[in-house]
Amino acid sequence: MIHNKFSTLMGARREKITAVAKATGLSRTTLTNLYYDRTASVATITIDKLCTYFGCNVGDLFECEHK
Repeated sequence: MIHNKFSTLMGARREKITAVAKATGLSRTTLTNLYYDRTASVATITIDKLCTYFGCNVGDLFECEHK
């Protein structure tokens, strides 16, 4: 199972969705859905833009849990 850690990352860095949207060009709707974990898939371009903005890697945004 893959866990979305976007909201945790946002909270730790005290970022606002509006600021991230303006800086990345991603829509507020996309970011809000990602923040509240309401999306089943995320485009690779979205992941790339978020990793660039936060200076992180994919593992900081998503975590894969194996049982």
